[in-house]
Formats: sequence, C-alpha cells, structure tokens
Amino acid sequence: MSRTTLNSGVTAALAAATLLSLAACSDPGASAAGSAGPAASSGSSTAVKQFNLSPEQDRIKVTVNKDAAALVPEAVKSDGKLTVAVSPFAAPLAVYATDNKTPVGNEVDLAVGLAQSLGLEAEIVPTAWADWPLGVDSGKYEAVLSNVTVTEERKLKFDFASYRDDKLGFYAKADSAISKVETAEDVAGKRVIVGSGTNQESILLRWDEENKKKGLNPVQFQYYDDDSASQLALPSGRADLTFGPNATSAFKAATDAKTKLVGLVDGGWPLKANIAATTKKGNGLAAAAAAGLNHLIQDGSYAKILDRWGLSSEAVTKSELNPAGLPKK
Repeated sequence: MSRTTLNSGVTAALAAATLLSLAACSDPGASAAGSAGPAASSGSSTAVKQFNLSPEQDRIKVTVNKDAAALVPEAVKSDGKLTVAVSPFAAPLAVYATDNKTPVGNEVDLAVGLAQSLGLEAEIVPTAWADWPLGVDSGKYEAVLSNVTVTEERKLKFDFASYRDDKLGFYAKADSAISKVETAEDVAGKRVIVGSGTNQESILLRWDEENKKKGLNPVQFQYYDDDSASQLALPSGRADLTFGPNATSAFKAATDAKTKLVGLVDGGWPLKANIAATTKKGNGLAAAAAAGLNHLIQDGSYAKILDRWGLSSEAVTKSELNPAGLPKK
C-alpha cells in the first residue's frame, strides 16, 4: 500500500475513521488533533453507550497461562515487562484519557491482558503511528498494538499475532430507511461520504464500476474539506451513507446514537484483512503473543474487552501466527 495524505480539514469523526482505514499504510497522527472521539454522552437515551475514558480503568482480570509464558523469549522476560507501543489518537482503539496523558482504549486493554497472560507487566508507550516500525526494529518496543494490518510486505520484517478483523462499516442516519448494505447493488444511486485516496474509496469505486456495467445508477461520491459541512451532511439528509473504518464509526454511533450500522465489509475486500500484534521478526515473541491471545479468547477475557469498547463485531475466534497478509500493490 502506498502512503496517503489526508486533507487536514476533514472532520474529527471522519478524520479518525479515515486515518484508521489507512493504518495499514499511513500515519494516523497526521490529523490527531481532535480525532480522539467524543466523551461518553450524558444523555438519558438508553441507546447511548457509556464508555469509561477516565484514567482509572476497571480492566478485565486476566490469569497467567503457563504454556504461553514459557514461549516468551528470555530477552523479553528478563525485566518482567512487555513494552507495547500504542497510538492514542482515535477512540475506541486508543486515546488519551480525560487527564490528557493516560492511554486508554481497546488496544491498551488487550496489551495489558496479553502481558498478564504471559506473566509480564505491560509498559504502555504512546507513540506516533509512523514511528512503530523503526521502534520495533531497534528494540525500543517489544510489541505494537496499534491497528496494524498484516501485509505480505510487512511480513518480510515483522512477525504477527492476529487479534481483530479489519472491518469497514457503512453507517446511515439512525432513522434512515436504509437497513442493509451487503453488495454493490445496495449503494447504487446512493450519496456516500468517503475519504479521498483511502482503501474504502477504492472499494467503493470498484463497486460503482460493477453497478455501471449492470446499468444501475452510479454512486454519488461526497468528499468534504470543511468540518461543519461534513458533520451536518448525514443528519441533514444531504448524504445517505458514510463508509469508513468500523471501529471509530461504531464508537461515534454508540456515543451519540445519531447513526446506525447498516453493513460491514472486509478491510481488504475482496480479501480478508487482519489486525495483529506486531513484533520483531524471528525473535519468537509473536508465537508467545498468539498463545497468550488465544488464552484470552478461550477464557472469555477477549470477548469482554471487545464488548467493553463496542468492537464485538470485529472479534476473531483464534489468534493466528503470521496469517496471510494483504498482497503488495
């Protein structure tokens, strides 16, 4: 994948979503300001989900798995810590807490749980997304949990233990008549907000070509540079759908109840894309990470962590060591 630069004026919500879809290929810190996502709504609606974004996190308790711990390389276990890089720039994956200094979120919870399953203490290190490859290669970080997509090119330098499906989501206004988007035909003639130069735009363009060949109405692509215009487009009825990374869109929908999920698409469509813990190639830590993550999956901790952050739809049934990655373009 090629590095993509986003327009700096994209709205906070769309910026977070778009940047995360590009996590396989670009720096989400480029528009980090304001992209952390909203605080949990104080509204009384039962449809609104409350997220704990305070620095005090009542995390899921995880037990040590002796088999997984035995796989940890001596160089890693020597200090009793697992140094994990996260990029706290987009909720619910990772974001700074209300104290503006403590990283919290799904990736942080998984990093802490993984470390505990290996008999280690997690040392969470906030880092700009673009810095993780050099950090892992130099040994500064022993692992990265930062929405990293597995690609065949990355597998040349890093090892991976998958922990989440890479999903893109179609979202509509909460009271929209649109109830599902499953195939290309479902977006024919629809007005769709999408980020320019993103993976989701590429998918939508291919779907649009399919529809045109069938004589269906074309997709009306909408791109926004102005924050307020983009934020108002869907609720005001000027757009029918947004298409972007499910994780951040799900968080926004849960916190304000103004939008709803109507369709999920694999991030590497038509191929499956995996989000994975990333380690230095050949040092053995990825095998331990996969074993530790499978322990979390088997004892139910994993499902509780994803549910806590509204990401159950992206759960995997098994952590795979170096799964098939997206091909080079």
